[in-house]
Amino acid sequence: MILVINSGSSSVKFAVYGISDSGAVSPVCRGEVGDIGSSPKFTLRDGNDIVIEGKELDLETVSGHEDSVKWIEGWIESNLPDLRFTAVGHRVVHGGAVFRSPAIIDVGVMAKLAELEKLAPLHQPYNLAGIRAVMSAHPEIPQVACFDTSFHRTQPKVAQMFGLPREFFESGVLRYGFHGLSYEYIVKKMREVAPAVADGRLIAAHLGNGASMCAIEGGRSVATTMGFTAVDGLPMGTRSGSIDPGVIFYLVRERGYELDKVEELLYRNSGLLGISGITNDMKALESSVEPDARLAVEYFVYRSVREVGSLAGALGGLDALVFTGGIGENSAFIRGGISRGLKWLGIEIDEETNAGGKVLISKPENSPAVYVIPTNEELMIAHHTAKTFNR
Repeated sequence: MILVINSGSSSVKFAVYGISDSGAVSPVCRGEVGDIGSSPKFTLRDGNDIVIEGKELDLETVSGHEDSVKWIEGWIESNLPDLRFTAVGHRVVHGGAVFRSPAIIDVGVMAKLAELEKLAPLHQPYNLAGIRAVMSAHPEIPQVACFDTSFHRTQPKVAQMFGLPREFFESGVLRYGFHGLSYEYIVKKMREVAPAVADGRLIAAHLGNGASMCAIEGGRSVATTMGFTAVDGLPMGTRSGSIDPGVIFYLVRERGYELDKVEELLYRNSGLLGISGITNDMKALESSVEPDARLAVEYFVYRSVREVGSLAGALGGLDALVFTGGIGENSAFIRGGISRGLKWLGIEIDEETNAGGKVLISKPENSPAVYVIPTNEELMIAHHTAKTFNR
């Protein structure tokens, strides 16, 4: 059995997978401790992704990510006592220039990953907290780090560079890209759902509280919207997305901002939350009548349309657009807005299938085709973990 841990900024997702003699993995159950720091709630789903349990947790025992992982381990030991884990796989957002493939975790690996916390402050500390919790409770079980940045290492050098002196690129200042585990799953799923276009020119839009897009050709990353850090590219729930570096100079020199305050602004107080002044929840913004809420939604759609145009240019055309992530999977309104903005690219969705949550939401005869595919990062982590240990 493999245990997968996916620690986010306010949640810890987990999944249990069985391994066949051939090395194939199959889901046993998956769950999540959500709303960490406010009112933690535990949700459990069976192998068919059907919710079978959900309850509030005791705030006194679950106050952070390490506590959440320990709670999950305790729940598994109490409710699934016959399970024996051969390995634990973790999502780690930033692998830097060092980690281009999954890595078995040891003290040296942990030290290198800790150095990258400043490049992904909303994710990396929590990813490592999950690893430490397992290390503490079960030091005998091997662990594997699976990186969101690895998928993008196939990009050509020009796609990874900034317009800085070459010495910076050589020292690791480059566009790393993120959400790689999600994009890797989309490629795998597209080969099942739409094999005729799966290895063609795809743009996958992972839209959620964290949002990015990726240009994919032949199953490999060609370009992506996020860069050196996960604050670049599209506007997100609380992150600004792309911004003129001159704005930062202005904030520091003219507005008296310290660098920590700039970081707080760009990572935690911008994006949908900053523009609307209300919330970073897209569903709430869509239903709001407040003008600034509408503006936040319009800005998200506008920037998404522009990024698709840029990525289509990197691909030299487009065969399919794939929506995924919390917003991409669940918001017909956002999918419709982005698609209508891309009519110039030949995209035309069917409003009925879009509203109905179908996989193919463009008209069958239309090209580029438009798909909605729920992502599954945990499955990719399980695959990598099983392969790493050849079990």
